[in-house]
Amino acid sequence: MTKRSFDQFFKNPRHWREDLVAVGGDFSVDRLLYAYTHGIFPWSEDPIRWYCLDPRAIFDIHRVHFSKTVLRKVRQKKFRISFNEAFPIVMQACSYREKDNTWITPGFIDGYLELHKKGWAHSVEVWNAENVLVGGVYGVAIGKFFAGESMFSFESDAGKIGLFHLFAKLKESNFELFDTQQLNHVTWQLGAYEIPKLSYLDRLERAIKDMVPWVIPLSHD
Repeated sequence: MTKRSFDQFFKNPRHWREDLVAVGGDFSVDRLLYAYTHGIFPWSEDPIRWYCLDPRAIFDIHRVHFSKTVLRKVRQKKFRISFNEAFPIVMQACSYREKDNTWITPGFIDGYLELHKKGWAHSVEVWNAENVLVGGVYGVAIGKFFAGESMFSFESDAGKIGLFHLFAKLKESNFELFDTQQLNHVTWQLGAYEIPKLSYLDRLERAIKDMVPWVIPLSHD
């Protein structure tokens, strides 16, 4: 589809008052990129529902609040941290819930895997001493904008340790905006906060001015 077609498919979030801006479509790379660069994200698969929330939850990349316990575990370096080493496995792990289903269904995984192959989606992996994946985070990076999608922990604090290293790389790369979509207890504790939709869209527009994939800085450890 062309940009004009996407303009017709999605309601313009700057003028549309509802959170739901479209229903249907697919998880193609072009559609996902259009959505994220216009403040829109998918939240279900059957049918696909596309949202632009008001208010919007974000992180200040330089003011994330990690607990003393998490920071101590980071300093101890008991976990191996990698980037983009196991993207589909991280998504599968994020989709797992012991008692309920999540919005990360097979269509999401297939679509975001293609986004990853094109360099727009990234994962952080946390491995224990036995080289077992115990935590991780994934999201979408465009220009100086990062959309955090989901996080998982199979060991205490493992996901937050991955998030700590993600924020460190984003700061190193001078990222300007981290979208976490909607506040929950975990993101609120970490320092996420809400801003009006129009303020978010203004900040997004500045962050994606140079629409290029993220080249993750190499580790200096």
